[in-house]
Amino acid sequence: MRAIGIILAGGNNHRMKELSRKRAIAAMPFAGSYRSIDFALSNMSNSHVQKVAVFTQYNARSLNQHLSSSKWWDFGRKQGGLYVFTPSITQENNLWYRGTADAIYQNLSFLKDSHEPYVIIASGDGIYKLDYNKVLEFHIERKADITVVCKEMEPAENIDRFGVVRMNEECRITDFEEKPIMAKTSVVSCGIYIIRRRQLIELIEKCAEEDRHDFVSDIIIRYRSQKRIFAYKMNEYWRNIATVKDYFQTSMDFLKADVRNYFFRQYPDIYSKVSDLPPAKYNMGSDVSNSLVSSGCIINGAVEDSILFKKVFVGNNCVIKNSIILNDVYIGDNSHIENCIVESHGTIRANSYYKGEDGIQVVIEKNDRYVL
Repeated sequence: MRAIGIILAGGNNHRMKELSRKRAIAAMPFAGSYRSIDFALSNMSNSHVQKVAVFTQYNARSLNQHLSSSKWWDFGRKQGGLYVFTPSITQENNLWYRGTADAIYQNLSFLKDSHEPYVIIASGDGIYKLDYNKVLEFHIERKADITVVCKEMEPAENIDRFGVVRMNEECRITDFEEKPIMAKTSVVSCGIYIIRRRQLIELIEKCAEEDRHDFVSDIIIRYRSQKRIFAYKMNEYWRNIATVKDYFQTSMDFLKADVRNYFFRQYPDIYSKVSDLPPAKYNMGSDVSNSLVSSGCIINGAVEDSILFKKVFVGNNCVIKNSIILNDVYIGDNSHIENCIVESHGTIRANSYYKGEDGIQVVIEKNDRYVL
């Protein structure tokens, strides 16, 4: 493909509350065996983008560990490959990334050393499948300066945390409002952009000269009247998991057979780092219905409408309903967990009771698993 890829995965997000205290949003576990960045990386690989850079910053340790080997997404190659860039101290700069545009500016040599004419920019917290080749064809056909991938949301969706787009009959963007108080349209930006590489370098350098740091407000919104900026409307499944509520609802979508089949049984595939674990074990007395149970789990109780990640132990007479249990959690006997997200590596004592009454409750327990 005639493009290189950039995945922005370095931002801090307080809307994920306790879930983002020890990990980047792009490293958020998803659908039992994946992390959210796997979807953007898989889309890059399936679109035959051979050179991809991931910009990490906030709580990047687990994300960097996940990206330690590029072979899982077929980026282990002599030419191109997967590059992970974190902020570094140089003679010219000793600052963290101050925004998305500044992150690109601090790694501008990646763009200058490349030869592909186009750049695909994506975020690491989107759950979707997309052939970027189709977006590039649209971009070239319309002779666009920038193409923004957009999605028309359902009327019930809360879209005040997205960039809201208005366009004309030609799909040219006439207005772009970031996080409006009252949205005038239901079409939102998916945080996926295509732009010519040389033009991106020029715009990013101009932003740096003027001490501007955000790609959306300082490039997309600022130049919407001067540049030919078009919207590519995406009709397939797309969700953003930047809040606890959205993370929970999107995860629960994967309990629906049609969504699961779309992502995991229809070509192209979604790839992730593989752990060598035994299959889940269901002991006598276990009762599991409409749930995703990952490898390495041991189930002794009842699990209903829930997602259990790797190496979860469920004790005798336990009841788990409408919940997400992250990696390596031990749940003691006679416990009840409902409408909850249980943080990874936790130990739930026997006879515990957790139920999210007003929304989803995030449970963080660090009890000692082995007591002398």
